[in-house]
Amino acid sequence: MKKRDDKVYTQIVKNCSASELLPIIAEHALCASTIYSDKWKAYDGLVNMGYKRHYRVKHSDNVFANGKAHINGIESFWGVAKTRLAKFRGLRKDKFYLHLKEINYV
Repeated sequence: MKKRDDKVYTQIVKNCSASELLPIIAEHALCASTIYSDKWKAYDGLVNMGYKRHYRVKHSDNVFANGKAHINGIESFWGVAKTRLAKFRGLRKDKFYLHLKEINYV
């Protein structure tokens, strides 16, 4: 998760299901927040949880921005993260979390 023009929050999850992701979002984002995401099906329940301002972009239709709705900030973060992590040519599973957290502050 990325707060617009601010910090990134990362967490390693077992899978990308709604049951795994929605509680994390609820813990770190106020219901009054505006959520911008892609069309991943796990985000379907956000409006039902009280996030009334949830805007999506559909990358599969070559839509990457729709007015203010875009996820370029988090996409940029992952681009930097992948480049930085690639230089290690593999990491120990128990140390990956530490490397990921370090990238949050780059």
